[in-house]
Amino acid sequence: MTTSYNLDRPLDVDLLEVLLAGTPQPVGQFIFTVRTGEWWWSDQLYVMHGFEPGDVVPTTELMLAHKHPDDRARVQGVLANACSSGQPFACVHRILDANGHTRTLGVVGRGRKEPDTGEVVQLSGYFVDLTITQRELAQREATAAIKASTQSRAVIEQAKGAVMTVYGMTEDEAFDLLRHHSNITNESVRHLARRLMDSLADGAGVSAPTTDDLDLFFETPSGNALDPDAVVS
Repeated sequence: MTTSYNLDRPLDVDLLEVLLAGTPQPVGQFIFTVRTGEWWWSDQLYVMHGFEPGDVVPTTELMLAHKHPDDRARVQGVLANACSSGQPFACVHRILDANGHTRTLGVVGRGRKEPDTGEVVQLSGYFVDLTITQRELAQREATAAIKASTQSRAVIEQAKGAVMTVYGMTEDEAFDLLRHHSNITNESVRHLARRLMDSLADGAGVSAPTTDDLDLFFETPSGNALDPDAVVS
C-alpha cells in the first residue's frame, strides 16, 4: 500500500503552481527523509517509473538504477548537493522505466532544515514527465528546419534562374557565380540569393531584369563588376 503523508504545506504549494503552469504533463510528488533514507512517492511517480502504486519500495538505489546511464552521475550529484545544502534544485534527465521505455523527466525540489542545527532533514518536490513535450518540441524543430531548408532552396533556385536567363548561363555556371560572390561578400549563398531577389523585386517594372541590373548587384566592394565569363569555383 502507498504510505499516506500530510502534504498540506506552503513549502510545496508554490512549486506545484510553477510546474503545473502551462503544462499538461503528468506530475508526481516525492518526499525524501535524509536521516533514514526513506522515500515517499505519489501514485503518479510510481507510474512514471513503470510500476503500479505500491508495487515496489522506493529507495535511492532503485531511483538511481532507473536513471539513464549517461545521466545517472549528474542526478546523483544533484541529490547529494541538495542533501548537503538544502538549496532549491532542478534537473532534467532521462530514465529507463520498468518496461524499458526511455522517459524524460524534470525534477524540482528544495530542502527543509532543522531550525536549531541547520541540518537538512528532508527533501521534497515534484517530477514532471516531459517525454511528450520534448517529442513535440523535437517534431516542431524538425518541421521548422525542413521548412527553412525548403525556403532556402526555393530562393536559391529563383536566383539561379534569374542569372541563367540574363547571362545565358547553365545551371552550374549560375550557381558558381552566386557561390563566388557569396565568398566575396562573406555571406551564405542563401542570404545572397535572397538579397538578389529582393533587389530585382525593388527595381521591377514592366520589363524583365537586365544585364545592367545584375551587373549592378554583383558589383564587388572594390567597385569592379564581376565578369560572368570568369567565374571562379
